[in-house]
Amino acid sequence: MSRPAAQSRQPGQGEIQQIINLIGSGRLPQAEDAARALVRACPNALVAHNLLGVAFEQQGKFEQAATAYGNALAIDPNIAEIRFNLGVVLGNLGKAEEAAAQYRKAIARKPDLAVAHFNLGTLLQAQGKLAEAADCYRRATQAEPRFVEAWGNLGAVLQQQGWLDDAVAAYREALRMQPDAQLHFNLGTALRTQGRLEAAVASFRDAIALRPDYAQAHNNLGETLRDQGRMGDALQCYRTALEIDPENAEACYNMGEYLYFAGEFDQAVEYFERSPRWDSRDRALYCLYKAGRFDAFAERLEGALAGPHTSPLLATLTTHYATNFGVEDRYGFCRNPMDFVHHSRIDALAVPGSPLLADLMRDITHTEIAERRQGRLYYGIQSAGNLLKRPEPSFQALAAAVREKIAEYRARFADADCELVRAFPERIEFSSSWYLKMQKGGHLTSHIHEEGWISGCVYLALPNKNQGHAGSIEFSTHGDDYPQRHADFPSRIVDQAVGDIVLFPSSLFHRTIPFESDEDRVCVAFDLKPANA
Repeated sequence: MSRPAAQSRQPGQGEIQQIINLIGSGRLPQAEDAARALVRACPNALVAHNLLGVAFEQQGKFEQAATAYGNALAIDPNIAEIRFNLGVVLGNLGKAEEAAAQYRKAIARKPDLAVAHFNLGTLLQAQGKLAEAADCYRRATQAEPRFVEAWGNLGAVLQQQGWLDDAVAAYREALRMQPDAQLHFNLGTALRTQGRLEAAVASFRDAIALRPDYAQAHNNLGETLRDQGRMGDALQCYRTALEIDPENAEACYNMGEYLYFAGEFDQAVEYFERSPRWDSRDRALYCLYKAGRFDAFAERLEGALAGPHTSPLLATLTTHYATNFGVEDRYGFCRNPMDFVHHSRIDALAVPGSPLLADLMRDITHTEIAERRQGRLYYGIQSAGNLLKRPEPSFQALAAAVREKIAEYRARFADADCELVRAFPERIEFSSSWYLKMQKGGHLTSHIHEEGWISGCVYLALPNKNQGHAGSIEFSTHGDDYPQRHADFPSRIVDQAVGDIVLFPSSLFHRTIPFESDEDRVCVAFDLKPANA
């Protein structure tokens, strides 16, 4: 009697277990050989092809693994776990769309396969599809409530979308199940953006307690302490970060910033040149200019002029240098920034008895928002966090009204020949926003917004205007005690009323003229910038 054909044979449990044991013990070449032999002996056995795929995958042989998993699915296309395995190796091969398709097929066959939801979420997150990624992570946590990584990633994508309360809740849920330095760090960054500085400090300290060599946590702790005005403590954090990682980009930058505020410009240049942060070169040029080292400034400026003309700080420097020395301004960000000041009004704030104005003043007065210390502000307070990304309806309504005015600004200057307009932000998202509340004697000294593109202020309360320009905003191409060879720099004062909005290039110097009346001066200031700036 003839024996059955080889392709009808199914492997025995002992043969399967042998390969599983080889894989489990890390003897992967031997596992590959045994799985190949089993495929030859049992070519129609799904388990043999799957085990061969696992042996290939764990050796990083992703092309072969994809072929093996594909062969298994040709025998039975309904096994969700093998669809998942194929998705993993396709992802490792850089075939994101094909990997996503496999994860979706796995989920269709097994909706509670949490890891498939999670991996699909990571692919979508990498593609910038944050809302879809968040939905995947939520489904992963619904299928597996103690899936710590899914909770952590959910927090990250919610934070990226500005849903800070939900992000904080997700991070806290992950931490409830498993202490983790990275999760404490992420929680700290979200809390800091909310303006909850004490809570952020606690989170960064928790991260450091779990990982004392976590240089970035030391740095971010320093930044938060700086926001609280605790400069001595902040400086020690930066030093600790640099002891752990001497080339830590953010810590080098922060040390440079500390030194230039202290007037130690030569030392500051050294730290800025060690940091690859996008505007470190411009900060080094700033220090050279402030120190009066004009020859060194002019020499290094040539390299900066060869790159894209997209730095507000460098635009400020080149405009001042050109005016100071009577030379051409060759930096194309915005050569005539005074021409781009735009004074308008938000009608919903300007009407008598404005409900929006009342809500904003109530929320500014009573909402728990920490203060951010800064050295240029006198007799006043500035909020921490990103005010126009907070969830309160008043702040969201103001954000919507400001977006409309920014769109008007863009349309007004649409034909201007400068990078300010050519690279204007496609999406109007506030990179930073805060309120300023000043009392009698209050003012801000001359400054620019180095990390902005377009900046603006909305005025909610103003001092008595019987004192001339007291409390008004003044613009100029000179400020911040830049070295002057003459005083022939243009300036302009803009007087405001409640409900007004003033928009201007972030490269333009501006200051608040001190006032002596008893009424408070309250405004909301903001920056936005292109996503790739």
